[in-house]
This record gives sequence, C-alpha cells and structure tokens, in this order.
Amino acid sequence: MAVTSVRSISLLGLTGTLVDIEIDISDGLPVYTLLGLPDSALIESKDRIRAALVNSGEAWPNRKVTVSLTPAWLPKSGSNFDLPIAVGLLRVQSHLPIIDSESEVIIGELGLDGQIRQVRGVLPALLAAKQFGIRRAIVPAGNYQEACLVNDLEINAFSTLRELLLYLRTGEKAESLTLDLPLNDHSEANDLMDVMGQLNARAALEVSAIGGHHLLFIGPPGTGKTMLAQRIPGILPELTNEQALEVTAIHSIAKSLNSGEIFRKAPPFVAPHHTTTATAMVGGGSHVIKPGAVSLAHNGVLFIDEAPECSTGVLDSLRQPLESGEVSISRAVGSVNFPARFILVLAANPCPCGKFSGKGRSCTCSSQQIRRYSTKLSGPLLDRIDIRLQVDPPTRSDLASNELGESSAIVRSRVESAREIAAARFKQYPWKTNSQIPAKYLRSEFRAERSAMALLHIELERENLSARGFHKTLRLAWSIADQNRNQTPTKENVQTAIAMRMGSDLL
Repeated sequence: MAVTSVRSISLLGLTGTLVDIEIDISDGLPVYTLLGLPDSALIESKDRIRAALVNSGEAWPNRKVTVSLTPAWLPKSGSNFDLPIAVGLLRVQSHLPIIDSESEVIIGELGLDGQIRQVRGVLPALLAAKQFGIRRAIVPAGNYQEACLVNDLEINAFSTLRELLLYLRTGEKAESLTLDLPLNDHSEANDLMDVMGQLNARAALEVSAIGGHHLLFIGPPGTGKTMLAQRIPGILPELTNEQALEVTAIHSIAKSLNSGEIFRKAPPFVAPHHTTTATAMVGGGSHVIKPGAVSLAHNGVLFIDEAPECSTGVLDSLRQPLESGEVSISRAVGSVNFPARFILVLAANPCPCGKFSGKGRSCTCSSQQIRRYSTKLSGPLLDRIDIRLQVDPPTRSDLASNELGESSAIVRSRVESAREIAAARFKQYPWKTNSQIPAKYLRSEFRAERSAMALLHIELERENLSARGFHKTLRLAWSIADQNRNQTPTKENVQTAIAMRMGSDLL
C-alpha cells in the first residue's frame, strides 16, 4: 500500500483553509473513491483528471484509488483540486519525485487535453496559504499575475500538465512568464470637466468624495444624473496598496480576472441594472458563496440608476452594508462576511414619466401615480442617504458656453487635501473618513461649535431630522469643515450640511 499527500486551499468567502489531499493506491478493483464532502464539480474531477493524464502521456492506475480531502468536516467545492490530485496520483506511483509538500500548495483546473485552466479565487487562497506558513505555490498560467501580488511566496505557473511534469522531474520550465501589472490610475476615468453647469451637483460630489457620503440625485431624464455619478471615481483618491489588494481579492472570487483587472488602484464603479435580484446585489450561492454588487463596489462607488424601479427587497437589502460596511451571507455550507464599504449613489426621476417638477413641466402622471412612485424608496433607506440633490436641466447658457469646468484632477487634489486633514485627526482611531465616525464620538470628541450644534438640535426638535439624520448631518458638516480647512464645523458648515441633507426631499 502506498500513500502520499499534497496540499491545496479551500475557500469560503475570503477565508481560506489548508486542505491535505491524501491519496492511497491499493490492490482491488479499479475504483476511484473521493472522500471529504466534495461537491458535484469535485466529484466530476475523476474524469477530467483521467483524460488529462492520458492525453499528457501518463498512465491512469488500474488499481483501487482512494482520495481523502481533510479536514473531512469541511465542505469542498470547485475544480481547483484537479491539479493537486493529478500530481498526487503520479507521486504515489513514484512517477514523480517526492518533495517536501508541507510548504507547497497546488491550485488549478484540468482540461481533458491536459491544459491547466484559470480558476477563481487564487489571490485570497494564496494570502491564506501564506498565513499557514506555505512558501511555494503552483498555479495556472492564467492566474500568474494575481498570484504574484502575494509577497514572500515562490510562484510557479504553468499552462499545461506536460509543462508542470517536466518542471517537477527536471526543474526546467518550458516558458518564462513575465509580470505585467497595469497601472490602472485615473487616466481612463470620466472627467468632471465634461459636465456643463450643475454647480450645486459638482459641489455635492466633492463633499461626498471627501467624507464617503451617500448621494441621491432626483431630476427629469437627461439632466446628467448618470453622468455625474460616473465621475465620482475620478475625484476619489487612488486606492492604497492594501485597499487594492482587498478589492482584487474580492473580484478574484467573483470571476476570473484578466490582466487589466488586477491590482486596480482606481476605485471600482459598479452599476447593477434596476432589475437585479437581491442575491446579485448582496451576494450568495449554494455551494460557492460569491460576492454581490455591494462587495464588488468595496472602496468605490455603487450606482443604482432608476432606483424606484428596483424591487423593495433589493433596495432594503442595502441597509446592512450601509450601516456596517460589510454584508453577512449564511448558507448551508457556512456563513461568510464580505467587506462592503462604498459610496452609494441613487438616481431617480421625480415621477413615472419623469417630467414632474416645480417648473411647470408637462407631467402626465396622476397624483396617485406620483404618490405611489414616491414611496418606492423606503423611509429607512432614505434616512441612510447623506446628500439629497435636485438635478435640474442645464440652462441654455450652460450648453452654449465654451468655458470648461474644473477637471477631475483639480477636484481630486482638493479631496486628497481634505482627507489628509481628516486622517491627521483620526490617526489614533481605526476609521478613515468622516462618514465612519461612530455616533458616540460625535457627541464627545467630535462636536461642532455650540451655535452649530444648536442648529442641529432645532431641526431635530422640528422632526426634520431623525437621530440617525442628526449624526449623518454632523458627519457631513465635518467633511465641509475639512474642505474649508476649519478646525471644527462652524455654524455656516452645519447650515450647508443641513441644506445638502434636506435639499431633495421630493420623494
């Protein structure tokens, strides 16, 4: 009887678990048995591995084969165990030299022709492997770029099983892969210079970017709501290396990354269609739990156009990530927490036909239709929106003017300066932006001037602000204060914050 062991990684969300793949070949009928709670994709691996070995010039053992994936209690899913099982089968037959497998993990899917196919989740898997003391990794060539983002880990990538076997037997590599990570700066972002007029909207975007505040745009069709939302990533600071690594890891689980999507320094912009489902919005799945739009927008912008057309369940599913900055998903295979801290931008028409406003537009909707439409966005969701803005059509003079507004680069420099002021204030605290300040600190360390606080209390007594709205307005005032380089929010800063908070109460 012969037994060998190979290591790989099993992912549940962003959390990786080290899996020992034990392979035993013994006398008996040629039966292949797979143990360790495999899913259907993993059970089917037998036929993929057999064909890949035979088509790569290797033999399939004509004896009883038992493969055990430990820990046995952990459900295993996906096709990324194909390659380690194939290597283990050859090692147990002495067709490959036995090496120290304790410090090595192998990840990859096999095609029937012996191709090593790209798989999802290589980056978070290798980050987990590094924490377990792993020093070497064998991955598909298609995952080489993202695998190289993990420091202090020797990466060996191969396109075919033949290439891998040549390397394991002789130490020779058929080809040398090069690391070519894209810059992914703001050069491709939509520029704010393209926006004509809309001075109030531009001011709201800047304050939103400074503090990470959520936005609601309300206005007739064609006024530039979508255009404004698309320009927010261009005025946000570039992601830090830590943030870019986290964003890439999330996107790696959701899909196979191409070279242009790896280690993005520009904040992500995610815009799901208004017909999207709750699962697509927050994430889910049965065997493999994937992140949804809220997590794909982590450290960036989540834009929902035609928000009132979304189902109530989808909109209400945003409440948890808006409050906590993460989303929890529970399934039979386990519970997963994905990060989901983003700037939410909602865009809505004032009525079903879109022509209702205070300027005498020819609205064809009945009062009942308008009232029903206005209730599509629930009160609890609206209470979580920091800035509400009425977006009016650009004037004739705006469209005829040859003058260009400020570019995204100029606005971004002011945003970065304001964030540096906030970062200096928060250096002994864990949060990064004003929108993350807990309420208890707003009542103690981060109070505004007395006259400014009095304004907020007046609005609270008039029931124009809820308790949550009170704190959100104060956070907004801090961002305006940082923009104006004030040490604490002044009365004028709070007045501006109240106007932004209540400026679009049309829904």
